[in-house]
Amino acid sequence: MSATSSNWDRRSLLRAAAGLAAAGPLAACGGNNGRGGGSGSGKGLVQYFHAYGEAGTEQAIKRYAKAYGEADVTTQWITGSDFESKLFATLLTDNAPDLFEFHPQIQLVKSGQVADLTDIVEPVKNDFNQADIQSHTVDGKIYGVRMIDDPQFFFYRPSLLEKAGVEVPTTLDELIEAAAKLTTGKVKGLFLGNDLHGIIRPLIWAAGADTLDAKNQIAYHTDGFAESLRKMRKLFTSGHLLLDAPADYWDPSAIDQGLCAMQFCGMWAMPQMQQTLGDDLGVFAFPKASDAGRPSVYNGGWSMFVNAKSKNADAAKEYVKWLWIDQKKYQEDWSLSYGFHIPARTSLARSAGKLKSGLPAEGVKLFTEYGHFDNIGFTQAMITATEDLFANCVRKNGDPEAALDACDKTVDRELKKLFG
Repeated sequence: MSATSSNWDRRSLLRAAAGLAAAGPLAACGGNNGRGGGSGSGKGLVQYFHAYGEAGTEQAIKRYAKAYGEADVTTQWITGSDFESKLFATLLTDNAPDLFEFHPQIQLVKSGQVADLTDIVEPVKNDFNQADIQSHTVDGKIYGVRMIDDPQFFFYRPSLLEKAGVEVPTTLDELIEAAAKLTTGKVKGLFLGNDLHGIIRPLIWAAGADTLDAKNQIAYHTDGFAESLRKMRKLFTSGHLLLDAPADYWDPSAIDQGLCAMQFCGMWAMPQMQQTLGDDLGVFAFPKASDAGRPSVYNGGWSMFVNAKSKNADAAKEYVKWLWIDQKKYQEDWSLSYGFHIPARTSLARSAGKLKSGLPAEGVKLFTEYGHFDNIGFTQAMITATEDLFANCVRKNGDPEAALDACDKTVDRELKKLFG
């Protein structure tokens, strides 16, 4: 599963969101055949999901929809790596879905694209992880219902660390040293993803910084983060990092196939790794990257949103309430039967037997101790700016301070648009 949006084509997304992408080529991925959508007949609902990697996920979502007796719910299962751009472009057309999964983004609220779901969430608000509630709240209103929480951390092969005389890294320096010692022949010490985008925010937090502060001002531009970028450049050029793997970090194939000794990935992949590697598997948080930092775990995940511009918005809200508020059996099935995810409902998370022992319990502990959630104010354009920052000073050896200054200009411009 791709649990965070950061590895998709953000530039296409931004063009689409600005109304610059042509809608015509997207008909194949979003046509609703007169059912639901912005100009649909109201006879049914259309929902968008990205193509999860775990077997059975598409069938499960369609099975839940079929069980709903109040409307005919059609699922568009969007394959490929550009779910975001397809979704955002289609939202500008008459073929827009009535509801869709995504991540909390304030521009969707500011533009009136997503509906206020406070009335369906409020009665059970205390049964959700409160950090999830906060990440979906703007001006006291809740937009979106969290389905699953997806913590991301490092997986490693204990046998390989023991053979190399390496301890589990607790700092970024130790991670770099471990990668060197674990690199042997065709096995690289570490895999962080092909574009490195997945570890940008974990690195920010591990350096003791943040994306934005409580006043929605830049909080990532610190001496500790600048120094961490220099260390990442050292790692990138060391020869100890697996680059251009067959699949990106969200797929467990790199560590499963013996291409690396340590891999950044998500908890969703844990069952597949355990099936392949057995007990030769451990987990640890992104290690402390500066004196001011501490270990970090990025909590990705997915939420359901209602298209406020749909003629069927009220019916879509009823379906979201039915499935993601009322139907705990389906919520539990979605969280635990297709990879491991932490249920967003705290009552389900507490009773999840599959997460109470062994490696899954260790993953939950890391999530609880070091977890960071999406900041709804840190938008797609801002995330893209940090990706450009990484490309400029990690891949291209640019000066971190100069690259941070350039990133600041983009982020400041976006902040002024949103908050004045």
